[in-house]
Amino acid sequence: MVEFVKEVIKLFLEKGYLINPELVEKVGSDLSFLDKNLEKNESGELLIFNETNLNKLINSSKSKEEPFIKNKICNEDFEINIIKSFENNPKKREVKDFIMHYQTRYDSLRKILQSRTELLAPLSISRILSKKDKETVFTIGIVYEKVYTKNNNLMLTIEDNTGSIKILVNNNKRELFEKCKDIVLDEVIGIKGVNGGKIIFIDDLFFPDIPQNETMKKGPEETYVAVISDIHVGSNLFFEENFLKFIEWINGNGGNREQKEIAMKVKYLFVVGDIVDGIGIYPSQNEELVIQNIKDQYDKCALLLDKIRKNIKIIICPGNHDSIRLAEPQPIFDKKLAASLHKLDNVTLVSNPSFVNVASKGDFPGFNFLMYHGFSFDYYIDQIESIRFGGGYDRGDLVMKFLLQKRHLAPTHGSTPFIVDSDSDNLLIDTIPDFFLSGHIHKSSVSHYGKTTMISGSCWQGKTAFQDKVGHHPEPGRVPIINLKTRDIKLMKFCD
Repeated sequence: MVEFVKEVIKLFLEKGYLINPELVEKVGSDLSFLDKNLEKNESGELLIFNETNLNKLINSSKSKEEPFIKNKICNEDFEINIIKSFENNPKKREVKDFIMHYQTRYDSLRKILQSRTELLAPLSISRILSKKDKETVFTIGIVYEKVYTKNNNLMLTIEDNTGSIKILVNNNKRELFEKCKDIVLDEVIGIKGVNGGKIIFIDDLFFPDIPQNETMKKGPEETYVAVISDIHVGSNLFFEENFLKFIEWINGNGGNREQKEIAMKVKYLFVVGDIVDGIGIYPSQNEELVIQNIKDQYDKCALLLDKIRKNIKIIICPGNHDSIRLAEPQPIFDKKLAASLHKLDNVTLVSNPSFVNVASKGDFPGFNFLMYHGFSFDYYIDQIESIRFGGGYDRGDLVMKFLLQKRHLAPTHGSTPFIVDSDSDNLLIDTIPDFFLSGHIHKSSVSHYGKTTMISGSCWQGKTAFQDKVGHHPEPGRVPIINLKTRDIKLMKFCD
C-alpha cells in the first residue's frame, strides 16, 4: 500500500504536479489510467493538484470512456512511542526524598562511569583515606565543593556513601585544569590520581559523557522532521504572519519545487515548549500582551496548529512560559486551560523533559528524541566560562554538549527549579538520544556530538525588553528540517 502511494506521488511529480497526500486515496488504483488522462503541466512551475483538479479529471470526456477506479489508501500510521513522559504525582516531599533522589542519581551515573575500563573497580573514599602509601587510585564521587586556592589551583571536594575527600588540580597541567574548570556542583565524576595526606592529586578526570565511537543512525526512508519552539502566541511581538507562512510551506503550498517536495515528506513536527507567552512570567509582561487570558492564548495557538495538514504528527512539550508549574519535570498541558490542544487529533502532548521514539518500521527501531525546553541553560551560560566566553546565548549547542557530557539536564542543585522523586531522577540522560531538541534561548543551532544531533529551536517572537537586558539575541523563524534517511539538515527561514 505504501509503495502504491509513492508511485502515485512520483507520477504526479513527473506530470508537474504536487498532490496533497489526503487526495491520494481518491485518485484511483489504475496508474495507467492516470498516466494517460492526466495532462502534463507545461508551465515549468510545480503546481498543486487540488480537489477541483481531481473533479475535472473524473468528469472529463476521457474519464467517461474509461471509468475512474477509486481505491481507498489509508494514510500510514506513523509510529510514535513515548518512552518517557513524566506524570504528575502530587505528594508531600520530606528530607528522605531528597536523600534518595541524589542517591539514585549517584548510583545511575556511577554505573555509566564504571563502563569505562579505567573505572571498572573504583575504590571507595573511605578506603583511599585509610591508605598510607602514595599510589595511583581511581574513585567516583559527587562534587560537594569547588574552590580556587591562593595559588590559583583548583580544589574540589567529592563524596560517596563512605566519606569525602579533597581533589587538587594543579594549574600547571593546563589541559586538565581547563577541563576541570567545567566541573559543577552536584555532578558525578570519575577521578584518577595519586593519594597523599588525605588528598588526591588528580591525573585524569572522567565525565559520564556519551560514547564518541558509535555510528550515527540513519533511517531506511526519506522521511523529514521539522523542529520549532517558542511560538509565544499572545505576545504583541508574535510573528503570526511569518508563522502562517511556515504553515503554508509545511502544507505544500509555499517555496520552490524542491522545498515543496520536502514539505510533503515531513511526517513529524516537534514543538519544544513556550507555545504561548503566558501571564506574569517577567516584569511588565502584561504591557506586551495582546491576549491577556491564558486560555485564550492556548485557543489561538490551537487554531493555528489545526491549520497544519492532519497527516503530520505534532509532538509538543511545555516550557517555562506555559501554564504549568515551573518546577521540572513539567507535566503535560493542563486539560482545562489548554483543552483546545488536547482536542487536536494529530497532536501528542508530552512532559518537559520527555523521550520520544518515532519512525520505527519493521526491523528498524526508529529514532529517539530527547525533548527539553532548556530552562537550566541560563544558569550554565552564566556559570561556565567555556560556554560564556564561547558565545553564551548564541551557542545553545555548547550548553547541550555540556549537559550530554554530564548525562544530566540540570546537574547543579538550584540550576533549575525541580521536583524531587525518591525513586528516580527525571532529569537524568540515562539513554543516549539520536536527537537532543531544545528551545528557550530563541536562537537556532545545529551540531553533532557523538551519535547525537543537537538542535536548538528558533522562535516566532521579536526581542522583548527583558531579553535585551539578559543578553538574548533572537533569530526568529528559523526551522531545522531533518532528513532521517541521510541525517542532513536544512535550515528554512521564514523571517527576514
